[in-house]
Amino acid sequence: MNDTLATIAEAIRAEGFAFVRGPAMKALLESAGLTDWNGFAESWNDLGVDTFMADGGRYRRRRFAAFRGTAEGIVRKPHQPHYQSRDYNPLNGGIERWFEPVSDAIGAHPVLRAILGTCRELFTRLTPADVRPASWHIEIHQFRIEARPGRAGKPTPEGMHRDGVDWVLVLLVNRINIASGETTIHDLGKCELGSFTLTDPMDAAFTDDNRVYHGVTPVSPLDPARPGHRDVLVVTFRRE
Repeated sequence: MNDTLATIAEAIRAEGFAFVRGPAMKALLESAGLTDWNGFAESWNDLGVDTFMADGGRYRRRRFAAFRGTAEGIVRKPHQPHYQSRDYNPLNGGIERWFEPVSDAIGAHPVLRAILGTCRELFTRLTPADVRPASWHIEIHQFRIEARPGRAGKPTPEGMHRDGVDWVLVLLVNRINIASGETTIHDLGKCELGSFTLTDPMDAAFTDDNRVYHGVTPVSPLDPARPGHRDVLVVTFRRE
């Protein structure tokens, strides 16, 4: 494990989360094979509207894919629905949500492969040996939250929450004409542990989903005359 990954692991063990600035994350992912970041980021311009928003909002676009991660490698699974119980997502949970799939090109992209390989190494090492799985169920979500004058976008419309998995990565891809979007972390007693804002490409938040809640404040346009958007990649790991 390289020094950056060891530092991230230490922070997660101590606090239940880690906030990593873009330059450090970029160097870490380049060591795992990251290339063509711009091509990866441009794919956020081709996301479908999330039609499962129980609040009636049409401010979120997304694509979804699932993978299996083992010591032998990471393999994409057949397309499937995303499901969360209402215990974890009281707004949109309790149903199978079929989203448009992540494209084949992005599913095999060196940026995504670097991210998933790095996460598998980190999360496997963080998981105690007696419960460490031979295989991880991995889900990835490409999210775009749109904000327009008089209509804020909600990155976490369900509020402060856990995802019902073991580990979570939120990686900022881009912010265009966006204000706010502060991430807050709380412990299981709902006491605040920390807050920060993902502002630059590859700024990242890692969370231990068994130990902390996370949420993000609504986003609005910096310049009210123009629309804005916040693009993130969310990666979750759950023991199979």
